[in-house]
Amino acid sequence: MASQTRFRNLLLAIAATALSACGNPAPEVSARPLVELRQGVLAGEYEGKLDVFRGIPYAAPPVGSARWTAPGPAPAWEGVRDASSFGPACIQPPVPETSLYYDPPAETSEDCLTLNVWAGADAETAPVIVWIHGGSLRIGSSAEPMYDGSEFADRGVVFVSINYRLGVLGYLAHADLSAEAPDGVSGNYGLRDQIAALQWVRDNIHAFGGDPSNVTIVGESAGALSVSYLLTSPQAEGLFHKAIIESPNARNFPELKTAAYGLPSAEATGASVFENLGLETLDAARAMDAQDLTNRAGFFAQGTIDGKVLPLQIVDAFDTGRFAKVPVLAGFNSGEVRSQRAFAPRPPDSAETYEAEIAARYGDTAEAFLDVYPADDLQGSILATLRDAIYGWAAERIVRKEAAAGQPAFMYVFDYCYPAAEAADLCAFHASELPFVFGNLDSEILPPNWPVPDGDQDQAISDTLLDYWTSFAATGRPESVYGPVWSSYDQDQSYLDIGQTLTSRTDPMPGMFELHEQLVAQRKAAGEPWFLNIGLGARPLRDAAGDDAE
Repeated sequence: MASQTRFRNLLLAIAATALSACGNPAPEVSARPLVELRQGVLAGEYEGKLDVFRGIPYAAPPVGSARWTAPGPAPAWEGVRDASSFGPACIQPPVPETSLYYDPPAETSEDCLTLNVWAGADAETAPVIVWIHGGSLRIGSSAEPMYDGSEFADRGVVFVSINYRLGVLGYLAHADLSAEAPDGVSGNYGLRDQIAALQWVRDNIHAFGGDPSNVTIVGESAGALSVSYLLTSPQAEGLFHKAIIESPNARNFPELKTAAYGLPSAEATGASVFENLGLETLDAARAMDAQDLTNRAGFFAQGTIDGKVLPLQIVDAFDTGRFAKVPVLAGFNSGEVRSQRAFAPRPPDSAETYEAEIAARYGDTAEAFLDVYPADDLQGSILATLRDAIYGWAAERIVRKEAAAGQPAFMYVFDYCYPAAEAADLCAFHASELPFVFGNLDSEILPPNWPVPDGDQDQAISDTLLDYWTSFAATGRPESVYGPVWSSYDQDQSYLDIGQTLTSRTDPMPGMFELHEQLVAQRKAAGEPWFLNIGLGARPLRDAAGDDAE
């Protein structure tokens, strides 16, 4: 197959040269990898033993009258398209230069629905990973240097990274948008983009040596949230076969037309955005400059429970069995909130005050709460409370549900710290596993404010995690000759502790999951939100009748 591909590429090179001779613009292709898609011929780049193709359009540009519509068919082209450069990032707001996650894209555009492929030159029916970047559904892109897929491709994976619409352009719902849409719903455009990218992978990845029947979706933070959405979206059914979920979230989300769980309807929020910007019609909103709209909207991007793209709240989808039954690998970082301290309330002046505040908020549940988050380390307990409410409970819940459905399910806790992170009080912070997972530890690759890995074990940890991630993508089971046997969660709640050494353990964060499962059930029964409504930031628990819990 590989020899046939090389022969085909030779023929394509001859054809491309002929096209150029006839006056058709074409890149110099004689020393470049070529691939033929339904859309046309692509010329990528050789990078060592890899073929790399960047900036491939997978859907129509969502511009003009296509703003806030489902992604359209991927465009075709004549001749040979240059695929040596990343496409622009999707429109996004600026990030403060002091932010740990400051890494501004080189270029942004509303015409941004592109993807990139890294593949071995001899790849043949190789497992496929599709990477969905994080960034709170408002920032980020597939072109971030940390997300370079070379290390994955070197290990036999065809690696794909994608852009998707962000912020108000990607997730706004509005009654007028719902009325004009063929399916009667609005919002979730960024998620629809991800589904369109997966459809493109299904239809085209074989041309790069990938196996469309062995696709693993992988995401971190907002990317992990996106993976959770995809697990529960019927429109993504059959487009992937495994999932890796790094620091997910299973909070409540706005429903399209009705207020629920303390949130206004998504359409009501969209109406407020239009009103605040002085926009009276969709035409006016679509004519507004995309960057100006993004900067001024004041919009919190998240999925909308619309009954179609996202039929149910994530927790309800998993509770009723309406989710993709696939092997999963999921986990979170022990110090998630160390880089998100703005979410955390200020510690009280004493342990006694902390205990009294928790008792006032949790009544009969206070004792169980304090068992998990005790008063003897106030700052640590406050950070752990938020970590688990946002990430830890969600990760373990997905693993438990997939395991209960008979699927291979593997859990990890990333607890690795290196000197630069320790010096900044950022041990195992949110997203700190990414350089290790991607094998990209160099200071020239990481964002400028990122504490650069500088420990003795950094490369060994990275190599082992790459083994685990790629073997899971290939077979559904994470394996590495350099690390311990990673037992599935259904074996005594087993998980991989990724600390200064890698160790197989059981029962991650004892009592954590059970406590948050109980607290979320209580909030949900009372019609209240279950996101930051936790710990010292919680309102007193109320029962389903609305009475304060005793």
